[in-house]
Order: sequence, then structure tokens, then C-alpha cells
Amino acid sequence: MTTTAAPPLGVRTRIQANVPQMSEAMTKLATLLLEEPLAPLEMSITELAARAGTSAATVTRFCRLIGYAGYLPFRVGVAADAGRLRADETWRVDIGRAFGPDDTPEQVLRTLSQSHQAALQATVDSIDIDEVVRIAEAIATCAHVDIYGIGGSAVMAREMQLRLYRIGIQAHHWGEVHDGLTSAALLDEQSVAIAISNTGRTIETIEMLGQAKSSGAFTLAITSNADSPLAALADVHVVTVAPDEYLQPDDLSAKHAQLFALDLLYLIVAQRNFARTATTLAASAAAVAPHRRAPSRDRRAVRGRRAAAAVTAAAATTVAPTPVRTAEEAGR
Repeated sequence: MTTTAAPPLGVRTRIQANVPQMSEAMTKLATLLLEEPLAPLEMSITELAARAGTSAATVTRFCRLIGYAGYLPFRVGVAADAGRLRADETWRVDIGRAFGPDDTPEQVLRTLSQSHQAALQATVDSIDIDEVVRIAEAIATCAHVDIYGIGGSAVMAREMQLRLYRIGIQAHHWGEVHDGLTSAALLDEQSVAIAISNTGRTIETIEMLGQAKSSGAFTLAITSNADSPLAALADVHVVTVAPDEYLQPDDLSAKHAQLFALDLLYLIVAQRNFARTATTLAASAAAVAPHRRAPSRDRRAVRGRRAAAAVTAAAATTVAPTPVRTAEEAGR
């Protein structure tokens, strides 16, 4: 039976376990190292001894007592601990505490599913449907829509722009602040500006929406933070809840709730302009129809016709072999 080796003891654990056996001089060194665990990485053995008020020989004995052959292996142990500490801290900051690096795939799946379901339900619960209808009315009747988003939010901005454009809404998305500010400056009272930022604190997005508002556009913020500067700036805001216990704001978790809110808004806009929606969707579908793959039965028929044509072409181009003639026949 295969057994998993236990992880090596860290320097701090070794020190704490051996404190009862230490002399007074070693105890001073132990106290220093527990307070400043990275000190050996910055000091020589002599410097560390002086800092602890002891001798280099005591430092060596201390290293051996806690399981290292000398000061150099001890420093390697300190460096390894620091690396593990940084890796753990990076994981906690970037991924969070809900997932562990040693969790099974099944645990990750279950936790992820529960978190996202909870986030979507919280988004549904937070939405004021009357407010969404008012926003949809503004979009359905406006002359132009600008949609702003930086980084990951730019993906959402592009997705919304493509959807609105297909149902006849003149919309542009901007993920670069200079272009976005230029467009925002050209808006007017007949325009709508939508800004997407999970945190609501992205400087460039705030600047673009601020310029659009100054130009007279009706402004909407889509963010998870109702108290953010972006939400405060906009005429109206829609709150989308992200599972913030483990993932960073720009990760995929935030996109699901954002996409839900945008999809809801898109569908209500499409309802408000039903006749135009039906016409434009039919026109765009007809335009791309030749590029769609045929159903499987049709594909088989096409392949059969192509194969038959290939056989016919091959037969037509085959050259009959020249018959071999005898010498007598050749001389005639």
C-alpha cells in the first residue's frame, strides 16, 4: 500500500518544539527568530549571533539542536519556509480560502457550483425590475449607445454591443480610455452610456462615464458595489453579485452575474422593439446562413455527390493504354 510522506517540519515548528531543551543563550536566539523569521536570509552567522546577543558557536549548536547540520542548511530551511509562506499567501490573495491547493476536483466542483448559484440568486434578488424596464426603454428609444469596460469588463462590453447591434441599436463598445473619451464627448441627450466594472473603482471607466454624463447622455453603471464611485456617478446602477470569498474581481466568477444582468436588459430591449428586432434578426440570420454547416443527413448526401463526381471525373481523364503491336504489324 502506498503511503503519502508527511511534509517536512518547518523552522518555526522545530524551534517551538525544542525551546524546553535550550540554554538561556539559545532561548534568546529562538525568541529573535520567532519574531523575525527571515533574519537568517539577510545576515551572516556572526551578524545573527551579535543581533541575538550570543556567539556564532551558539548559533551552530542551535541549528544542530533543531535538526540542521549547520548554519547553511538552516538558512536553506528558512528560505524554503519563506517560499511556502509566499505561495500560501499568493493562493489566499488570488484564489481565496474557499479552495485549498490540495482539494479534490470533486470538492472544487461542488464549492464552485454552490458559490456561483448563490451569486446568481443574490443578483436576481437585488435587481429592481422596474428600474431595469426604465433603462431598457431608454436604450430602445435612444439614437446611440456607448458601452465602456476595461480589461475583463471589456469582454462584457463587446458582448452587449454585439447583441444590441443585431436588434437594430446603434451601439459601440470601448475598452481603451482615449477612444472611449473621444466617443463620450460626442454623445448627447439622445444617447445612453453603460459602464461595466465589478469593483466600480476602475479609473478609466469612471472617466469615460463621467465624460458621457457631461455630454448629456443617460448613464448606467453595472457593478457589484452599490457604494462605489462609478455607481454614485451614474444616473442609475444595477448591482451584480460576485462570489467574492475566493476569486478576484476580474475573474470569471464576476462575469456570470454581469452577463445575467446584461442578458436581462437585452431581452427587455428586444421586446420593446419587437418588430424591428424580428426584422433585423431575420436579416442577420439570412446573411450568415450560407456559412452554417448543413444537417448531418444533408452532409452525407453532399459527400455522396462529391464522391460520385470525383469518380466520374477520374474516369473521364483516364488514358487508355497503348496496345502492344508485333513487328509485322508495325511494319505495315
